[in-house]
Amino acid sequence: MTETAVAAPAATRREWIALVVLALPTLLAAMDFSVLFLALPRLAADLRPNGSQLLWITDIYGFMVAGFLVTMGAVASRIGQRRLLMFGAGAFAIASAAAAYSASAGMLIAARAVLGIAGATLMPAVLGLISTMFRQPAQRATAIGGWAACLLAGTAIGPVVGGILLQHFWWGSVFLMGLPVMAVLMVTAPVLLPEYRDPGRGRLDLVSVTLSLAAVLPIVYSLTTLARTGISIPVVVALMAGVAGGLVFVYRQNRITSPLLDLRMLRYRALRAALGILLLGGAISGGISFLFAQYLQLVLGLSALRAGLWSLPDTAGMIACALLCPIVARHVRPGYVIGAGLAVSAAGFLALTQVQVASGLPVAVAGVVIVFIGVTPAWVLGTDLIVGSVPPEKGGSASSLSETSSELGVALGIAVIGSIDTAVYRLQTAHTFPAGVSSQTTAAARDSLAGAISVAARLHDGTGRALLTAARQAFTHGLNTAALAGIAIAAALALLAVVMLRHTSITTEVAAGGKDCSSSCDVSAAVTGEQARQVLQPCR
Repeated sequence: MTETAVAAPAATRREWIALVVLALPTLLAAMDFSVLFLALPRLAADLRPNGSQLLWITDIYGFMVAGFLVTMGAVASRIGQRRLLMFGAGAFAIASAAAAYSASAGMLIAARAVLGIAGATLMPAVLGLISTMFRQPAQRATAIGGWAACLLAGTAIGPVVGGILLQHFWWGSVFLMGLPVMAVLMVTAPVLLPEYRDPGRGRLDLVSVTLSLAAVLPIVYSLTTLARTGISIPVVVALMAGVAGGLVFVYRQNRITSPLLDLRMLRYRALRAALGILLLGGAISGGISFLFAQYLQLVLGLSALRAGLWSLPDTAGMIACALLCPIVARHVRPGYVIGAGLAVSAAGFLALTQVQVASGLPVAVAGVVIVFIGVTPAWVLGTDLIVGSVPPEKGGSASSLSETSSELGVALGIAVIGSIDTAVYRLQTAHTFPAGVSSQTTAAARDSLAGAISVAARLHDGTGRALLTAARQAFTHGLNTAALAGIAIAAALALLAVVMLRHTSITTEVAAGGKDCSSSCDVSAAVTGEQARQVLQPCR
């Protein structure tokens, strides 16, 4: 092991201006993901999709993003991060226009699929360029905090902007938001953004690309379907097929000279721990967000707009935390910041165990705000640790790993935590529904809270009201039970962060000088020999 004291160059005003440019596709991708739900009623009335087509219109974008992240991270290292970003921006603009003027449900599904593939180019390219431009770890952490804030802001303002457009224009207008944004990016990127590629990478292995898709797509599909329909043979088959594809993918990556995903990156202890935290942190946040949205609309009976407004406090808290936690992490090791945040998140889940039907809105909102504020340091600092623990030429692959973990985590959380709530709901309603209701009606109401609301609307003489009250209490009890699982997971992740990341600092850079940890353990930041030995322990 060698030790160097060569400090990385500081970012200049040019790099910080370039960060604003990189915020544009980040903001747009988040807005595009959240705005579709507002447009669904009007596009459904216009295009008249069947039930299956409507689900694919909703889901295909996320499926394609998750499926192509690993591939696009590898492509970025071969053709260049800036070139991939510009290619993705152009494809995103064209697909957005096609989606806006779709004449059929099939055309819209195809356009949304291309949008997802183009969206998968944005995150690896953006995070890869951030790691290239901001070489000093503290500056990189601040830049990633700003990136995270833009992502959250896009999620928050997407429904607002979409609502304004839908009030004055046709449903396709929500897809045209991206055209001026991408035009600005295409003009400014060649001037402000650097180009970076890995000259040592070979040709893209198409077999590995196929295997990565065969692994990720069935897993995401099975987890998403599980949350809607429960366990079924197609869900199990898809999950087993995805796991099998993943095993074959890993086997091939370890045996070819130019792998799609360099698994040697997993030798970095900080990267392994951060990936696990992102996966399970995404699971608890995605799962509780899924239940919270249903609680607001189906239990409390709020409109979609009012439910969206009650979701703004947690977004505001996350944005503030995303900007603040990199500053705190300059003085306190990230492992302790992440661990403390997850402990706070556990306290938020504890508050959610006390939510009731009649007077639960203040407690529910406060609990969700605390949960998301607590998870934010894990997301922001975890992403920084993943991107910063590898050489610059592997930045695209590392960022794709980060985003894939988050995507899979959210899908896993919706499936598992949603299934916990559903199981408790069905168990509770087996004994609490009023007498005198037919078995067929009871079965429909026990399937889901949405089904119970539909059934209750057709019943008279107070029976429907009693059934609906029992169903809402059962769902709320399921939410309370799911929150108990959230406490356990958040507490376990807090312990993992403190134990596995206690020696890691954002002022420490691993695998310096563009060298892989497997061949070199140089340290590029100004750190002590003891710090270097602690951080580079997995290189031995």
